[in-house]
Amino acid sequence: MSENLDEKLKRWNDLSEDLAANKDILINDFNSESYVEIAEFLSTLDSDKRLSLFLSLKEELSADIFCEFNTTLQNEIYNSVNKSVFAKMFSLCPSESRVDFYKQLEYKEQIKILPFLSKEIKNDVLSLSLYSEETAGGIMSTDFATLFQDMTVEEALLKLKKDAPSQKMLYYAYVVDDNMRMLGFISLPDLILADRNAQILSLVHVNFISSTADQDKETVCSMIEKYSLVAIPILNEEGQLVGIVRYDDAISIIKKEQTEDMEKLMGIVSNDDDLYMQTSATKIFKQRIGWIVGLFFLGILTSLAIGQYESTLAQIPILALFFPMISAIGGNVGSQTAAIIVRELSLNEINVKDFLIVLYKEFKISLLMAISLSFLAFCEVTIISFFKNTHCNYFLPLGVSLALFLQIIFSVLLGTILPITVKSLKGDPAVVASPAIATIVDVTGIVIYFLIFLHLKNFIFI
Repeated sequence: MSENLDEKLKRWNDLSEDLAANKDILINDFNSESYVEIAEFLSTLDSDKRLSLFLSLKEELSADIFCEFNTTLQNEIYNSVNKSVFAKMFSLCPSESRVDFYKQLEYKEQIKILPFLSKEIKNDVLSLSLYSEETAGGIMSTDFATLFQDMTVEEALLKLKKDAPSQKMLYYAYVVDDNMRMLGFISLPDLILADRNAQILSLVHVNFISSTADQDKETVCSMIEKYSLVAIPILNEEGQLVGIVRYDDAISIIKKEQTEDMEKLMGIVSNDDDLYMQTSATKIFKQRIGWIVGLFFLGILTSLAIGQYESTLAQIPILALFFPMISAIGGNVGSQTAAIIVRELSLNEINVKDFLIVLYKEFKISLLMAISLSFLAFCEVTIISFFKNTHCNYFLPLGVSLALFLQIIFSVLLGTILPITVKSLKGDPAVVASPAIATIVDVTGIVIYFLIFLHLKNFIFI
């Protein structure tokens, strides 16, 4: 019976305790295991053991593992080995992984590594590094197979056989003319099953989805998801094929973007490569404290707002009992709405042009929520007032219900308007969401709540 991952990692960890005696056993194991699992295991070891095992692996396997490591571990490997040894392994990495690592190096280190790379790899790294990380060009790969339009099926298969060892993605081959302009694509099964003497031009799928190198990377990833593509070809202005973005890269980017949005929603600034267990408490503190301090000072407005209504609170002390409910529900509703709008914006389900449609829809939702919760609030305040024998009439639950009604509508509209407005200004809508909205809603909730009771205070007591 094969081991599950936890059992395997535990056995490897036990063997690594005496690495000098068990190194050959581990290396032999690694040669028949997934590089993803090996990378996960090596990430848990101390640097000396990790480097010793890594340098003992076959270059092809070490290249795959290197791509799985986060930036911190990649830099550790880079700084610990001879540049010529590193360059051999580095050249076997996928093109997009090579350029990602190269771009995060300091300029002096970039200059040091280039002489050890072959002319082909060097040119590939330099050309890809010119693209912005936020565009399709910044995430595309040059590891793809091309065929020329005048080839026969037999010639095409021979070319693929020659080129295939260097290509990670060989589900499709892209057919181009003499000027490298893309004409379409052909699948590997189509080629295998076709007559060897047939012209591949007769097998080409000419209807295809493509993108440009300067297209936003999130948009490209959304296209891959929308059309269920294995990869999307990237063309330049002349229609020439310059790269592809694969589905696995798209999944990785979507995951990172979702993580970034979640962190921004919670006011956290972090690095994508930070691992929680390997990050110090001080660094995590620095990532979180900025927004919290800002909101702390913003929260002073809440205290000042309450101070403006001390006389009302002194006349009707029971108002202090129900305000936390108003504040909490407003914050929750506003943050919930903002999170939904930010998600829809990031997935391109809605855009700035849909502002009025989205606003009207959220207004209808807010009305339904406000009516439901206001009724519950009326019942709750009535029951509490009765048991506390406050001598208050129905104006007290009516006022609380009305305040909650207005607070919910305001919170939903705020959670809708702010993210879309920021998006229209080319900003990041996730930044203005929770917890910022919760703090803003607190202040407005106080004003709504006490303004209502300023007008009702003479009618509340029996």
